Amino acid sequence: MVAIYPRQSLFKKDSLSIDQQIERCVHLCESNGWEYKIYDKDRGFSGKDLNRPSFREMMEDVRAGHIEKIVCYKLDRISRNISDFSQLLVELQKYHCEFVSISESFDTSSPIGRAMVYICMIFAQMERETISGRVLDNYYYRTKLGFWGGGMAPYGYRLARMEYQGKKHTILEPDPETAEVVRSIYQWYLEPDGSASRILKKLNMELRIPSRSGSQWTSRVLMDILSKPLY
Repeated sequence: MVAIYPRQSLFKKDSLSIDQQIERCVHLCESNGWEYKIYDKDRGFSGKDLNRPSFREMMEDVRAGHIEKIVCYKLDRISRNISDFSQLLVELQKYHCEFVSISESFDTSSPIGRAMVYICMIFAQMERETISGRVLDNYYYRTKLGFWGGGMAPYGYRLARMEYQGKKHTILEPDPETAEVVRSIYQWYLEPDGSASRILKKLNMELRIPSRSGSQWTSRVLMDILSKPLY
């Protein structure tokens, strides 16, 4: 039995869809007369590790002796981590399972094929790390300019849009209602008898001000506000 394994973490115009990957792998199998099974439930999963539903299912079948060959469209559909992939190749050899990449024309049944796989994995991992570095650099660049890095606005703020150098960016601005609550929390904490327990009593019992979730305030949520450099 041959396992066909497709994967696509994100939809991109220049990338091959899962259905297209399957079509090419099926064509190879049918042209060689191989019986095959498709493991195609890993839509939206990244190649940074091997913790994926269909991949785990496929490897269980490999260990059970049901799979003789794994076919995929491209090497990085399996993994973009050279350490993970090298360990995978060792395990596949243990169970006498070969690996075939259609686009790179690699077949691990030969020593040269295995060597070329390792070389390509180095470049696949380098590409992933380069992309990750760019994303991180862009995040810090945006925050230094005063733009919001992403995610839900902290309590006391709301998200707004502003234009900078012809592009729209997200920023934080004080929320008229909840910002006043944050200011009061700091004022209460700076009082001579100020403490977290007293503030919780004011918020929950005296003033009955709901937290962001609409429920009572907890010490964890309160201390998160008091300790954030943002405020």
